[in-house]
Amino acid sequence: MTKSKKVESVAELSYADSMAEIEKIVAELQREDCDIDTLAERTRRAVTLIENCRQRLRRSQEEVEKLLSEE
Repeated sequence: MTKSKKVESVAELSYADSMAEIEKIVAELQREDCDIDTLAERTRRAVTLIENCRQRLRRSQEEVEKLLSEE
């Protein structure tokens, strides 16, 4: 992942892309040679990505409920 990709707006990422980045961050943090200097930065990014996923799930759930209630 390039440096510019890391600072990409989370809102621009799809759910799948957000999940993939979260998984990558988790793998980085689980390594024994995890760079402690970037720990807070990577954790902050993961939290932001998780919130993006939650928002997308909420919106999808609302859309599905709306569609089902119209039936």
